[in-house]
Amino acid sequence: MTTVTLGSASSTTLNAILIAGSMTAADIAAIQLAIKDDKINGSPVYPGAFAGNDLLYIPNRGVLRVLPGDFVAVGSTSGWPILLSANAASSADWVHG
Repeated sequence: MTTVTLGSASSTTLNAILIAGSMTAADIAAIQLAIKDDKINGSPVYPGAFAGNDLLYIPNRGVLRVLPGDFVAVGSTSGWPILLSANAASSADWVHG
């Protein structure tokens, strides 16, 4: 097996939230309503995937703990959640605002 490179199609395709004490209910809801189940026909919203409770439920895969400074992002068309650690977010690999 060989490795491949991976990147977003552009720097503006992911909607994200910074995990911090200043998260609003509207921000949490926007992410929650964007996460979709990729294993069900039509990819419906995956209920309870993210509620701002330090847990991110990855549809049909498992649970990840989110920490302060991490980003939770969602693919704009796929609805797939992405957890970016605070350390990774601070590297030159990622741009966020």
